[in-house]
Amino acid sequence: MWQRGIRTVVLGATMVILAGCGSETVDTGEEATGASTAWTLAAPLRIDGVRTSDGGRSLAVDAEVPDGAGDCVRSLRGELDTVEHGTVYVRVTYETRSLDRASGCTGTQRVEATVKLGEPLGARRVMVNSRDVYTPAGAAPPALRHCGENGCDPTPPRCTPSSYRQAINDTDIPEHTSGEERGCDDAWLVLDLSTRTGPVCGDPGDGCSSGVSQRWFYRAETSGWRPVTTNGDAGCAGVHKLLPELPERLCASLPRLDRG
Repeated sequence: MWQRGIRTVVLGATMVILAGCGSETVDTGEEATGASTAWTLAAPLRIDGVRTSDGGRSLAVDAEVPDGAGDCVRSLRGELDTVEHGTVYVRVTYETRSLDRASGCTGTQRVEATVKLGEPLGARRVMVNSRDVYTPAGAAPPALRHCGENGCDPTPPRCTPSSYRQAINDTDIPEHTSGEERGCDDAWLVLDLSTRTGPVCGDPGDGCSSGVSQRWFYRAETSGWRPVTTNGDAGCAGVHKLLPELPERLCASLPRLDRG
């Protein structure tokens, strides 16, 4: 069986800029007046997207930053760091006082930072703040494609365990899900996916002791297996109502799915 991998990233109220750089408190000179105005250099809470502009000579980076009733962000900057091994490294920073609980900067807002590259991006990837990677490969210009947990170059669709694991990872299903291959060729994949449930799994019940099953049908695309539909009926009659082009050899011997 292939266990669905989940990567968890824990973010604080404000991510301090880049490993090795630490945090920096900016002296505003207002402390003499008694005002609480400690500004800290920080990186965005999250990067929401990257796209090219100016003929590929600039990047527009959509970022999530603190927001509130007062001034929460200033001096937003996008900078080119270096270009190495086919990757453009950029930094997005700003100053914030959201670390001060009295500042009222408890919300978030979306902002756009511009990074000047000097020359067209071309086919190179972009890494933002040593964390998020984007690529023009497989993207719809001017947007770049975010490289997810399968990397920038997903495994091609194949009838192999590693390719099945990627199919499970790319399916909108809960944690604690495993899969059993029911049929595969160069164009189609059939997987029975079983999800364990219970309080250990984050659900009511006695332990991770029960389960919910689904049968997923996937179509091969250049980026990997794409989930198309689900159907738990025996044989081909049920799935052919939804997916008539599925070859009969992949569904004729399918048993009725026990949903747990």
